[in-house]
Amino acid sequence: MFLRCTRRVKDGKTHEYWNLVENRRLADGRVAQRQVLYLGEINASQREAWRKTIEVQMNGTRRQAALFPAGSMPCDDVDAIGVHLSRLRLEHPRQWGACWLAMNLWQQLELDSFWRPRLRPSREGTPWLKVLKTLTAYRLIDPGSEWKLHRQWFDSSAMADLLDSDFALAEKNTLYRCLDRLVEHKDELFKFLKRRWGELFDAKFDVLLYDLTSTYFETDVERGPDELRQFGYSRDKRGDCRQVVIALIVTPEGFPLSYEVLAGNTADATTLSDFLQRIEQRYGRANRIWVMDRGIPTEDSLAEMRTKGASYLVGTPKGRLTKLEQAFLGQPWARVREGVQVKRLATEEDVYVLAQSDARIDKERGMRRRRLRRYIDRLRELQGQTLSRDQLLMKLGAARHEAGRAAHLVRVTISEVDAAEPAPDSTPQAAAKSKAPATPKARAVKAKAGAAKKVAPAASLTFRLDRAKLRQVRRREGRYLLRTNLDAQQPERLWTFYIQLTEVEQAFKELKHDLAVRPIFHRKDDRIEAHIFVAFLAYCLQVTLKANLRPLAGGLTPREVITKFKAMQMVDVHIPTTDGRELLLSRYTQPEAEHRMLLQQLRLSLPEQPPPKITATQVRQQAPATAPV
Repeated sequence: MFLRCTRRVKDGKTHEYWNLVENRRLADGRVAQRQVLYLGEINASQREAWRKTIEVQMNGTRRQAALFPAGSMPCDDVDAIGVHLSRLRLEHPRQWGACWLAMNLWQQLELDSFWRPRLRPSREGTPWLKVLKTLTAYRLIDPGSEWKLHRQWFDSSAMADLLDSDFALAEKNTLYRCLDRLVEHKDELFKFLKRRWGELFDAKFDVLLYDLTSTYFETDVERGPDELRQFGYSRDKRGDCRQVVIALIVTPEGFPLSYEVLAGNTADATTLSDFLQRIEQRYGRANRIWVMDRGIPTEDSLAEMRTKGASYLVGTPKGRLTKLEQAFLGQPWARVREGVQVKRLATEEDVYVLAQSDARIDKERGMRRRRLRRYIDRLRELQGQTLSRDQLLMKLGAARHEAGRAAHLVRVTISEVDAAEPAPDSTPQAAAKSKAPATPKARAVKAKAGAAKKVAPAASLTFRLDRAKLRQVRRREGRYLLRTNLDAQQPERLWTFYIQLTEVEQAFKELKHDLAVRPIFHRKDDRIEAHIFVAFLAYCLQVTLKANLRPLAGGLTPREVITKFKAMQMVDVHIPTTDGRELLLSRYTQPEAEHRMLLQQLRLSLPEQPPPKITATQVRQQAPATAPV
């Protein structure tokens, strides 16, 4: 096992991406390489730490031990129990490693201390805290519906072993009743997590990233106007489904501070004022910097933030750049980092920052060229086709939709062209026929044939490139106009704040893909909010794991680590004894080299194997009875 480096030149700079690789000897003698972990771009100290871990794992000695059948060795111990090794059975294989990792992250956040006084066992003995742990681990490891957890996942996992419980945790009604007890503690949980992340990772909450997303429902049931499930603008391209809107606040490091579930038809611009009030009521007024994309704040909400003394940094539509373009011409460019320059322009109300990224220019220019080239090729195809005006408009609309904004750079003109009349027949037979007197029946047949020969008017298409618009688009590609009331901040620092909005976009991506918050199958509003609340809890565990991995390797993701640990299984070993009983040993599989390296890097230690149990075979068929050995 070794570290392998892959180099890639991008934008004139060489990037080094590191992988942990092992050699595998094949049956034909060849050696194949298997990528164990992708580490991404890591520094020299991180590479040295991984190399030391490899050395520790590779220098470990192994030895083989011989096994002897029972009875072949003398035994004077009166407490010894004879066993039939030939009748040994392996039963109930189940996933253990990822479940253990999820519970370790739960303990790292000390969530037991928060939930134990709030989720006390019921009078019937239902352990609600263990049910919540099961729901959260399920959402983190293999997300799906509560029905799938009840029917399939719980039995294929080791949650019962880790929580010292049984299938009572996965009863269908128990899972749903646990959801009904969670959302009321949401505000208190936000405060607890803020304090805990500050203790663990020294997290700061003076810069807040705010954005919204939506998640849809597969079932369509008519709902009232006051319900959460409504039709609205879908970020998932599912305008045919009802949805809810999720507003989320995270720090630049990805630690979530708060979230809210809103009706599906909520406009982005109407959410900011309520969120500002909630954050002030929950955490008090402080000098926080709010970073938002364009479309969320309005002029009224920005004026309200200035009145309250709140700081903001927001994206601005490019249309405003037209008004300020002349004023920016006299301002000098300041280099933020390689390939990124910014300009600063102060006005009476706010400070505007114009940022330009060379990499973004290349990306947007390439996207625009590809769309424009496909659009022009399609227009040329339509020019060569004989179509009516309605047919041409339909095909042109489909082409414009596919081209997107690039379609506005081409001016298209459609005009109708009359179909040419058919040439007269000049044969002698036709001439003789035309001289013959026409009967009323012949005149009627001739009129009908003439009407059939008439062709619907065709439409012609011409187009030309709007070079003035193209020049304007080229000037604005890769440029962003930011707006802020932070006078003392340097424009380079403001640009750094703004590009951190990718963290909240990454949070939405992980909620939707890794944790499968969509689609939602619940119908009641409280169950909908509880479903998103459990996904938020699982996301908190994932964020904690990401914070632990960040100093180790930038490219090592929580999902990859969880997938690795899912390979560790637990099985039940049944060994019949000579006195009619049965020895039961529940054992998790020993970690492979890649697991041991991750455990060492994360400074985690596996627990001891569960103690063996003696089961009476005769009694086990009626009522299980076990006793520890």
